[in-house]
Amino acid sequence: MKFAVLDFETTGTQSVGEIIQVGLAIIEEDRSISRVYGSYVKPGTPIPPFITGLTGITDSDVQDAPELDEMMMELVPLLDDVVLVGHNVAFDFHFLQNALDRCGYLPFQGRILDTIDFLKICFPSLTSYQLGAVSTHFGITHDRPHQADSDAEATARVLLKCLEELYSLPLLTIQRLSELFGGEDSDLGWYFDGLLHEREQETFQPEGELTFYRQLALAVGDWAELAPPREENASNPLAALSFNDYMDEVMKRLKAALPHYESREAQEIMIQEVMTALSEDKHLLIEAGTGTGKSLGYLLPAIYQSVKTDQKVMVSTHTINLQDQLRERDIPLLTQVVPFPFKAAIFKGRGHYLCLRKFEHKINKRDFTSPREDTLTAAQMIVWLTQSESGDDEELNLGGRGGDFWETVASDTDSCLGRACPWFRKCYYHRAKHEAGIADVVVTNHSKLFADVKAGHQLLPAYEHLVIDEAHHLEDVAGKHLGMHMKHFTVSHTLSRLYKDSRNGQLPVLRQMLQSGGSEQAAEWSGVIDRLYPDLLTVKETWDQLSDRLFSLLPERSDASAGEAGQLVLRLLPGKRPEAWEELAALENTMNLALSEIIRKGDKMISEMRDQESQSSSDSLATDISGLFKDLAAIREQVRFFMGLNDENVVYWLEANGNYRSKSLQMYAVPVDVSSQLKELFFDKKKSIVLTSATLSVDKSFQFMIDNLGLGEASDQGRLMTALLPSPFRYREQALLVIPRDFPSVKGSIGDARFVNMLVQSLADAAITTRGRMLVLFTSYKMLRQVYDPLKEALASQEIAVLGQGVEGGSRSKLIRRFQDSSASVLLGTSSFWEGVDIPGEALTCLAIVRLPFQPPNHPLAEAKAELLQAQKKNPFMKLSVPQAVIRFKQGFGRLVRTAQDKGIVIVYDTRVIESYYGKYFLYSLPGPKMEHMLTEQMVPRIAEWLEEGGIS
Repeated sequence: MKFAVLDFETTGTQSVGEIIQVGLAIIEEDRSISRVYGSYVKPGTPIPPFITGLTGITDSDVQDAPELDEMMMELVPLLDDVVLVGHNVAFDFHFLQNALDRCGYLPFQGRILDTIDFLKICFPSLTSYQLGAVSTHFGITHDRPHQADSDAEATARVLLKCLEELYSLPLLTIQRLSELFGGEDSDLGWYFDGLLHEREQETFQPEGELTFYRQLALAVGDWAELAPPREENASNPLAALSFNDYMDEVMKRLKAALPHYESREAQEIMIQEVMTALSEDKHLLIEAGTGTGKSLGYLLPAIYQSVKTDQKVMVSTHTINLQDQLRERDIPLLTQVVPFPFKAAIFKGRGHYLCLRKFEHKINKRDFTSPREDTLTAAQMIVWLTQSESGDDEELNLGGRGGDFWETVASDTDSCLGRACPWFRKCYYHRAKHEAGIADVVVTNHSKLFADVKAGHQLLPAYEHLVIDEAHHLEDVAGKHLGMHMKHFTVSHTLSRLYKDSRNGQLPVLRQMLQSGGSEQAAEWSGVIDRLYPDLLTVKETWDQLSDRLFSLLPERSDASAGEAGQLVLRLLPGKRPEAWEELAALENTMNLALSEIIRKGDKMISEMRDQESQSSSDSLATDISGLFKDLAAIREQVRFFMGLNDENVVYWLEANGNYRSKSLQMYAVPVDVSSQLKELFFDKKKSIVLTSATLSVDKSFQFMIDNLGLGEASDQGRLMTALLPSPFRYREQALLVIPRDFPSVKGSIGDARFVNMLVQSLADAAITTRGRMLVLFTSYKMLRQVYDPLKEALASQEIAVLGQGVEGGSRSKLIRRFQDSSASVLLGTSSFWEGVDIPGEALTCLAIVRLPFQPPNHPLAEAKAELLQAQKKNPFMKLSVPQAVIRFKQGFGRLVRTAQDKGIVIVYDTRVIESYYGKYFLYSLPGPKMEHMLTEQMVPRIAEWLEEGGIS
């Protein structure tokens, strides 16, 4: 098999345009690159500046280049009897066919393969499949990205990496891949068929350390064989070791493992404070700014406490990101430096783990909704099984519809066969649960923490000591979990998984299976299924009607201040139901009755089936269907609770998007004040809870958090410790905060023309001075849109790119990666960029805060909290709005200085920080940067001067 790897550079990025450069790399049968051909091509039109910016190819480069005809005379002979390969090959193939046609050649009839498909299959955990990122990952020198010959050679080397990987996989995996693609007539199917024949000829087959089970090759063995970290009857390694001696030993080993490690005062204080809280059964609020090294600050005492007392310590994070960072970075380091064996396990929500039974069923039955994409996703996962020990979806790069595929194969309680499952001992979820059971420290997340409380502590192992990281999110997460939140999609998705039409859905599949079984009970059960269909249709129709009616209650204006782009919001008050609510309640009643019928008949049928042991093939299907009936029961309860509008202590509201209308409807019912529930569920029950974050204090006081989290009583009884750690950074030298005091102010979420013009001008001037490397934080998406186009235009001539959240498409992490990879760019972000974004070093030099991050006061939850404070004769603005905004402001500021070497500038365009009586709370809460205010026109010279002083230019 001979490959020709092709790459074109063209004057257009889509299918229109002319070829300006061609690159072709030939891979011989012995997998060597025998030739790289490259040539410029003279186009009939000038090259657009955008393409020159991307490729570096100018009009003068191509003015003496061969015409298309001449180039094709050289290229066509090279394409004889080859398999054509490209990175995103459809693009290059389209241009090739056009050029062949224009120059009078026959179209290319050979096989075509895409390296993106190969990368997805062979390396399912790569974070990006973009050629530059992949080349860097594999250490392939790719010296001139977006130049065709360099791209073609890099792509050829990437293909060789993939082939190497395919030859190292066990034969069983190749058989499964060949089978998977064999069902469709595709070039990938042809390739895997050929590969299988070739691999079957070989006498030596690689097997590695894999387990082979039920026709799948797995990296994971039986979890029952996982041993606890220390022998059961061994003496306690900490019996005679004081905490200080343990820390001395750890520090000695840390310095040996990391020669550059310097102990930081803030981290030492934190370690002592956390240890005191854990050992004396107290709660602790501890604010630890960026650079403290807070993960080690709580993990080291947690390990000591847990092993010494033989009691688990639970650690909870807000984001999965931080959980993964602890797993990949901090825990491996601690394993090296703690002077005895210990175990720290990561335990996520169940939906993050693959259910092998569902996956096996799905690929054996080829139960695919979109065949091409689903086949690729299944292939990725078959290879991933030979690499993954955790079965955690965060390891997979699932693009496009991959997320929908995952939902159908994720583990969940309701469809779990437990010990009866043939996969039980290989099960990833039960493995994680077992690991958490034998671990000293378990790292979970806030969502799972509350799910566990709601499930009567069935999900997590028992614990008395808890560390909550990113604790400023605790109140929000508590509200979401202790209340209810439901999407239109959840209901329609559950219904269509049960029954989409007479052939699709779990019930029709079960019915077909029963038909082929042919026993008399099978006929009876088929009848039950037939009688369920009309009820399911009733539920679907009623739900659609109810959603339409609820959507029509939403105000038609879409002032985006309450939520992001086009979000419509309506609060429903228990005492004042909207007109015609009776009609809506009647719809809910119809739906409720139909659901009750479905659940009653369905559950009865499933339990009869379970009693008939012989129904083995439909057993796993029956389990999945029974799980869907449980989902319907939960939906029935939630919709009834919401439509009841009965609880005065709950805020009820609807949200939807103006563009997607009732399909995007969401119902919320959240307790106004969760402090009493947090106190009851956590602070009264647990011996010690440590809450930490970079932002817990407001104006050097913890009172806001104490009130909102229900820590008042613990504080009065002397059970609460608090600590504000000194910053490890020299903020006066590292950060300059400037405020343009003559800047115009804004009312609402939209800037007037004068404001927008001044802002664009000022941002552009600042960006030119800092050469891009700038993050601009907005509080409203509308204002971001107002600034995006004019700023892009203003900076185009300076070759500074502007990236806008929600304008460009792509996820938050993709935008951040693009920002870090490009040498000069400005990133505009709204709410989700205020925190959790880590861009250390030179990539970020300037942070601009356009408006103080006040929550929109008309958001239902904010409104209800304000009413509650007013009833208590307190000032909602000072007690709620200001502290919340200060905490977000501190989070935003924290994006700038991430290491002791970072230097940067913060521009605050909101003059309220110096004009209003509450502005000082914002400025005094920051960790001491140099602050200056001046006229707008003096700002850029001052920034330039300050950067030069610091040696950053």
